[in-house]
Amino acid sequence: MEFLLDPGITFLNHGSFGACPAEVFEEYRRFQLELERQPVEFLGRRFDGLLGEARAALAAYVGARPDDLVFVPNATAGLNAVIRSLSLEPEDEVLTTAHEYGALVKTWEFLGATLVRVEPEELAAAIGPRTRAVFLSHISSPTALVLPVEEVCAAARTAGVLAIVDGAHAPGHVPLDLESLGADVYAGNCHKWLCAPKGSAFLWARPEHHAWIDPLVVSWGWSPEAPFAAKHGWQGTRDPAAFLTVPKAIEAHGRLDWEGARALAVRAREWLAAAGYAPVPGVAAPCMFAVELPECDADAVQRRLWDEHRIEVVVSGWEGGALLRVSIAPYNTEAEVERLLEALRLVL
Repeated sequence: MEFLLDPGITFLNHGSFGACPAEVFEEYRRFQLELERQPVEFLGRRFDGLLGEARAALAAYVGARPDDLVFVPNATAGLNAVIRSLSLEPEDEVLTTAHEYGALVKTWEFLGATLVRVEPEELAAAIGPRTRAVFLSHISSPTALVLPVEEVCAAARTAGVLAIVDGAHAPGHVPLDLESLGADVYAGNCHKWLCAPKGSAFLWARPEHHAWIDPLVVSWGWSPEAPFAAKHGWQGTRDPAAFLTVPKAIEAHGRLDWEGARALAVRAREWLAAAGYAPVPGVAAPCMFAVELPECDADAVQRRLWDEHRIEVVVSGWEGGALLRVSIAPYNTEAEVERLLEALRLVL
């Protein structure tokens, strides 16, 4: 299946923004053209029906009821709606890990939350009398690890504590059944591993939490009695084409060679380990992993890998060291991994 990436670069960074197959992008442009040709017809008369169909397809894919799921531009926006709707008391604590996405850590800090960080495997046992919510990633962004979400969500439910999951990297990457996962709130991106157009994501919440989660923008869909989907559906004039393309992305995703991508990711992790780059301890995501680099300027290494070798990959600082995060998608090859290994030898 054809992707639209520049063939002149080595793209090992699918995890940041994803990549769109040509047939999915064609569907995206079709919706955009329809919108431009008759914007009032599209937004004023067809919007609700089209969005409902797309939401139903996505809900079926992630194991949810359509009424419990709404489209958002990205997981960060969806979780901002949740976090900023919480009324935290001064004694309340939010239990989390050091593996969380930096932008959402900033959201909690903006709210003035007291964050208590423990190791992922300690989360369930660390829930205490002051814990108001547990916040964790399904797949962590900096370290590319699959965290124990089912165990933590079960412990949170037993304790009567909110379980809020950042699933930015999960849809299209790992099997997902929201009804059985146990979370109270979950947000996931469709534009990463599901290969939908940029700006397509979702927020899901159990019915008992619909009432207190306010949309980031209050507009015509809102009223005190409005259903969850209506409150969050219309937030002013915007291009909904990325949302409407999600069903096509789900269809195309099912025809991509993800088994081959997972196998290559395992080999790539082994090759990097053999070259002296130790994998981050834990359960690595199927198609994304992180390894530890020797002491270095992470920003400078990432810049040189791009400037000198045209390799797009994540190098970031974490816990006083530097991590290389490699994403492997169906379009990647062994030759590209070998190119990365040689470039690291030269740069480091």
